[in-house]
Amino acid sequence: MITGLALVFTWHLIWAAASGMETPIFAMFTLLLIWLASQQVGAGGARRAVPLQDNPPQTLLSAIIFGVVAALTTLTRAEGVLLVGLIGVALLVIRPSARTLVWGVVAGIAFVIVLAPYLAFNYGVTGGLLPNTAAAKRMDATPLLNESLLWRLGDLLTPLAAGGQLLLVPGMIAYAVGVVRQIRADRRWIMALIPLGWGVALIILYAVWLPLNIQHARYLIPALPSLVLAGVIGTAWLIRGAQKSLIGRVLTRVLALSALLIFIGFTFGLGLQAHVQDVTIIDEEMVRSAQYLAENIPPEDLLAVHDIGAVGYFAPRPILDIAGLVTPETIPLAFDDAGMWDFLREQGAVYLMGLENQVPRLTANAPTLCVDFTTNGPTAVRAGGTNMTIYYLAWDGLCP
Repeated sequence: MITGLALVFTWHLIWAAASGMETPIFAMFTLLLIWLASQQVGAGGARRAVPLQDNPPQTLLSAIIFGVVAALTTLTRAEGVLLVGLIGVALLVIRPSARTLVWGVVAGIAFVIVLAPYLAFNYGVTGGLLPNTAAAKRMDATPLLNESLLWRLGDLLTPLAAGGQLLLVPGMIAYAVGVVRQIRADRRWIMALIPLGWGVALIILYAVWLPLNIQHARYLIPALPSLVLAGVIGTAWLIRGAQKSLIGRVLTRVLALSALLIFIGFTFGLGLQAHVQDVTIIDEEMVRSAQYLAENIPPEDLLAVHDIGAVGYFAPRPILDIAGLVTPETIPLAFDDAGMWDFLREQGAVYLMGLENQVPRLTANAPTLCVDFTTNGPTAVRAGGTNMTIYYLAWDGLCP
């Protein structure tokens, strides 16, 4: 129950759910996947769990269910395959047998059957197994890849640690130590390392491949449920282990109470304020600009835009996505300003919509940027950002 309450009051998860993202669905699937795997081995020494070799019919059904859930997890976010792999390795280490291998093959077949249409669709559209967004985001992170891995980890963890989860770190460490000790007596406890291992592995994966800490480290938020789970359990172990020492009792209780207060404080304080600010910025900048487009700019005038979401909803029209999400031709031009301007001219772009840091730098072949509309929204400026602006692209150098 305490773990459930901790998850309910993890403001990153509330923010993700209120923002309408796939993040909480993905987080749910990861927890479900870990639970399904733990049922196969009785992780933590649960005596009522059904061992793999004791019930073949149930084993076959559980393999199919696991494979389907694993595929749904990967469909929600591609990095779900990392968790699937971690669980597969853990199962083989816990029970290296032919029956375990058969279970894995059956689960793998179910996994491929469910995932195949998605992969086939992506291959037909993009020529690869992933959507265009994967390559576009990777290109966006290119400058950060020049930083050291340690710097990237710190940059990602800073927004992710904002909240009560930071005070659960001692509990996470205690959890890891306690589980490792149990593994010596019972290998099934290896499965109990998966929640912590998955959270750490996801963070490292993004630090190596896509070190973007945008929107409160949104890509790492799915690591929080399993890390909070391990942290709460580990903190309970710390409290129980400190019973004989007055100092230990005081310190562990203060730690737990402080974490509780910070969880609640962020949920109804800073976390809530962050969500309100984010929504206000989107309304003032993206939505307002899209509404202006719908009301004032003919849809036949080709628009180049960086943030496509609001435009696609409020002012649907043919667009050139300079972020590369739906116009993959612009991905290799992300840091080639002259090349981007050449591309926009060749395609016949008439208007450009973007924030100051999203507009290509002016080069010799750039048009004159004639300001047609700017939001003048106060919230983004107060937050240290800039306003969304729509420019008329005067390729002849003369503003109308």
